[in-house]
Amino acid sequence: MKFDIITLFPEMFIGPLSESILKRAQENKLIEINYHNLRDFAEDKHKTVDDTPYGGGKGMVLKVDVMDRALSSVRSGSGARTILLTPKGARLDQDKVVELADKYDKLILICGHYEGFDERIRGLADEEISIGDFVLTGGELPAMILIDAVSRMVPGVLAKGSSDEETFMQKNEKGKFLKEYPQYTRPEEYKGAKVPEILLSGDHKKIAEWRKEQRLNIDC
Repeated sequence: MKFDIITLFPEMFIGPLSESILKRAQENKLIEINYHNLRDFAEDKHKTVDDTPYGGGKGMVLKVDVMDRALSSVRSGSGARTILLTPKGARLDQDKVVELADKYDKLILICGHYEGFDERIRGLADEEISIGDFVLTGGELPAMILIDAVSRMVPGVLAKGSSDEETFMQKNEKGKFLKEYPQYTRPEEYKGAKVPEILLSGDHKKIAEWRKEQRLNIDC
């Protein structure tokens, strides 16, 4: 899976995407993450990427012509999907994460910033995605979340089978996502809180039944 990120602040991604599982995934060539500074596609000497909005108003708006040049440079080959990160987009959930991982070889992520972007930029994207009904200073954090979630679905990034029973990976008969069953480790008792006896029984069949019951009983 290849991720191409168009952003004004590529340095924001270095720490979160350069540690732990994502670091190993990149080292093992399972995912590739490329950063494209939007200012590199401005044509004036000041590298201008935004301007005041028509009709007046506060803040600066990202320019459509600069973004179009950036996308033209990044787009290549088939199997790519261009995603605009915006609060107005469809809510990101596990179904969408799995779809993106299964259907596409390359995701191009557009990160807005400042007051927003020229409305015509929406027409340059294949879809718009939001991580929730709130406003952030830019699309960089949502892009990181999307990359983390999608990368975990790429074969080989996680140990085989390790995500099968995770939260949101299965649904009940009503189509609602199941959440992961409770887990415990040593010590068996801590400040009066004990590990459930069934987990100490060694009866793997009963443990499996208990875990299934727990998943079904957790409110989704």
